[in-house]
Amino acid sequence: MVIGVTATTALVAVGAAAALLAVALALVLARSYRRARDDGRRLDGIVRQLEEARDEARRNRLLADLDGLTGLHNRRYFHELLAREVARAQRYGRELALVVFDLDDFKSINDGLGHLAGDAVLAETAERARGVLRSADIACRVGGDEFAVLLPEASGREAELLYRRLQRAVSSRPVAEAGDVSVSAGIAELQADDEPNTFFERADQALYRAKERGKGQVVRAPGRSAPSDATRRPGTASSQ
Repeated sequence: MVIGVTATTALVAVGAAAALLAVALALVLARSYRRARDDGRRLDGIVRQLEEARDEARRNRLLADLDGLTGLHNRRYFHELLAREVARAQRYGRELALVVFDLDDFKSINDGLGHLAGDAVLAETAERARGVLRSADIACRVGGDEFAVLLPEASGREAELLYRRLQRAVSSRPVAEAGDVSVSAGIAELQADDEPNTFFERADQALYRAKERGKGQVVRAPGRSAPSDATRRPGTASSQ
């Protein structure tokens, strides 16, 4: 009888100990779960903060690349892009064309109507330019009323066609308070020995030659694929 009671008591004690152990384990697991949950929440918060910081950095970078007036890419971005595209085109033997254009008689618009009216003309010109670009083309404002469009994998002829579209878009209807406005342009095709700066300078010099010839003019910088004045087709850009 004593042995039976002792055995029963022992079993009860073991059961109680097991129950206490289970409770203790449950408490430990619960605390561990709460800590893991809290750690997970803290980790989620950190991840959200990092994502927000990344997105903010992207927005700031984008804003730093844009011209505040026209919404086009700015001069700094243009020269960074130009260096990358020149290197890529020369590495893979691809075509690359550049159009540099400005508004004819823009100074008279600023002087006669004021700088706010001039700004409105620049902004509207940029908007019309966006409407005639190919999806691969990148337009930038490089200073004052001067703009540049980089055309990856495009020839001088394709760049000239872009200029013609741009000219029609700008001159077909009045631009802000300025009324009738025209643009002149210089075009360059990338040459094997071009550096980014010489590529841009050739297009810029072609623009200078176009301005000498009057309003609404386009000149293509000399190059291996630019036709001479004697052989070029009517209505196409002449070389310098």
